[in-house]
Amino acid sequence: MADARFFELAGPYSLNRLEEISGATLANASDAAREFEDVAPLSAARAQDVSFLDNKRYLPDFQASKAGACVVDPTYADHAPAGMALLVTSKPYRAFARIAAAFHPEPPPLGRVDDHAHIDPRAALGTGTTVEAGAIVNSNAQIGERCHIDGNAVIGEGVVIGDDCIVGANASLSHCLVGSRVRIHPGVRIGQRGFGFDMSDFPYLDVPQLGRVIVEEDVEIGANSTIDRGAGPDTVIGAGSKLDNLVQIGHNVQVGRGCVVVAQAGIAGSSVLEDFAVVAAQAGVAGHLRIGRGAQIAATSGVMRDVPAGQKVAGAPAMPVRDFFRLVSIWQRLLKAKGKSDE
Repeated sequence: MADARFFELAGPYSLNRLEEISGATLANASDAAREFEDVAPLSAARAQDVSFLDNKRYLPDFQASKAGACVVDPTYADHAPAGMALLVTSKPYRAFARIAAAFHPEPPPLGRVDDHAHIDPRAALGTGTTVEAGAIVNSNAQIGERCHIDGNAVIGEGVVIGDDCIVGANASLSHCLVGSRVRIHPGVRIGQRGFGFDMSDFPYLDVPQLGRVIVEEDVEIGANSTIDRGAGPDTVIGAGSKLDNLVQIGHNVQVGRGCVVVAQAGIAGSSVLEDFAVVAAQAGVAGHLRIGRGAQIAATSGVMRDVPAGQKVAGAPAMPVRDFFRLVSIWQRLLKAKGKSDE
């Protein structure tokens, strides 16, 4: 179902093979030899497609789907239409991701340097790395094996990039060390000077920003996001973290492993996100705060104090979610009472 102009298609695959790829369990062993050609959403899938269900909101689509096979939580397996083969797992979205990646694998780098790229002779490129037209790799930069540097990207002097990384078009990297398997989307800015200056007199005096940005392995950084280098300590993005588009990370920020920061959120300087914290869209975290392990910040929240590990907060100023919704309920009752008094 994916547009062949943009996505290569592999396969077909038997259900037996898809069972191995996904880690799901085939509900009926007699379906093992059936072959499938692609993946598709429930509402558009054909008999030769594999789909998935992991949200009961889409149960009607599941019941009406023409998909030949579906990855599904066991809770909903009994609702499958007749003839649909089932791959059953408690994590259907994860299993489907593996299946979709098998049908549509990432194309490997071609290992070529375009004639219109500029590679400083003192830079080092690993085996199999591709550099597209207009890209600039400056002196003493080191790029690992099988990387892809897209058009007009700029890799600054001394920057180190690990193996199997992708740097999107028009991205710029300076003052940074990047681990392996990192995906940097178009327009990302990493390593620019942090927002640090003395305001005790005018004109304000810039404070030298002498740190770096450390991006650990398996990180993804969304389009047009910005990560400032540290003022002295480094700014760190921990292994496996996911930053959405248009995210701002201030100087000296420490982002732990497996954190998620969603679109248009901002983390001010010297704050710490412990492992697996989540900051939802358009939320702001003030400087010098600590967001505990596994804490969750609701969308548009304004965080002005530390958040304990595992706590969910919402609102501006942010407060525990239960308190926030209790306050909303009070406001609604007051507004309703006021409306009646105005009649």
